[in-house]
Amino acid sequence: MFAELPDAAWTKREGLRALTNALGAENIRWVGGAIRDSLLGTDVNDVDCATKLLPDDVIERCKDAGIRTVPTGIDHGTVTAILKDGPVEITTLRRDVATDGRRATVAYAKDWQEDAARRDFTINALFAHPDTLEVSDYFGGLADLEARTVRFIGDARQRIREDHLRILRYFRFQARFGAELDNQAEEACAELASTLKGLSRERIAAELTALLTLPNPQPTVARMRKLGVLQEVLPEACPQHIELLSAVINSEKEQIVAPAPMRRMAALLPPIPDVADAVASRLRLSRAQRAHLNAVAERKLEDLSDPRALAYRESIDIAIDRVLLQGGDTAPLKAWTVPQLPMKGGEIVERGISAGPEVAATLRKVEDQWIKEGFPRRDRVLEILNEILSR
Repeated sequence: MFAELPDAAWTKREGLRALTNALGAENIRWVGGAIRDSLLGTDVNDVDCATKLLPDDVIERCKDAGIRTVPTGIDHGTVTAILKDGPVEITTLRRDVATDGRRATVAYAKDWQEDAARRDFTINALFAHPDTLEVSDYFGGLADLEARTVRFIGDARQRIREDHLRILRYFRFQARFGAELDNQAEEACAELASTLKGLSRERIAAELTALLTLPNPQPTVARMRKLGVLQEVLPEACPQHIELLSAVINSEKEQIVAPAPMRRMAALLPPIPDVADAVASRLRLSRAQRAHLNAVAERKLEDLSDPRALAYRESIDIAIDRVLLQGGDTAPLKAWTVPQLPMKGGEIVERGISAGPEVAATLRKVEDQWIKEGFPRRDRVLEILNEILSR
């Protein structure tokens, strides 16, 4: 199939024109996600560039053109050009010399097709000429894109043996772009699912998080479990948890709440903080992700009756997540700003209470009653204080 990139805004970036002039249009091609997404008519943020030039030559030519570069992946042939309209990764054409499922030893290549052959899916192996915008398709990616099929380049099992993470990438891309399932890909992922055990937890977590951020990953997650893939990376998730994920996604849509990966991951786990903490530790989630996952795992019935109290004590985000996970209504939290208690400890001291633990205890009693009454104004808070002191 023949194609040209549509008249996408990113193709007119001044920085890309400067980069093309510096490296030579004959030496570079735009590649990967920017090409795929432009053909699908979706927004493009990042642009990647493949080149016949060696990294040292790229750096020198950019320097002569006044373009700053950073050797972000120089060991693998990648240099990042810092352009005013966004950074661009420039990677010298490569071919695999040896792979072990986790990392690859590569050598530089001179042929566009040879570089395309080492990529994962046909829809990610599309190159575009920087001047003519003509798309080069060596493995049927254009037809697969039209059919919304995510298909491995060549033999699916071989591609997976080269990099085991491609199993999870397959399901993420299938959830995002796919309509027609590729039987060879599905069978290969099921057959080689156990190879995921050899990957770093961080890489697995990144793919799971990216999958759970998509609009509706539930059908894909269900299929991953059916094929034995999910059990290798998230064995705590059982069919009832996948059903809860579906319910949460439906509630998000109905209540116009943006997807949140930790909320959705919590749906896939038992509502037990210790289990959530163990999963967060195993996946080596960030400190913030771990704290959030633990907090939303602890669900209580009072969350539904008093979600603003929960939001005050935890946060708006945690309150929204816990309400959604229990099938509740987030309306009370919409356009609501968490207030501050309109009283300071010094005001209690002025009433004759000695500074120290008694002041803190009194302030907590005032705060508890203030929350219970729905965060009334300051005049009521002063009344609450008087009532507590009188007792």
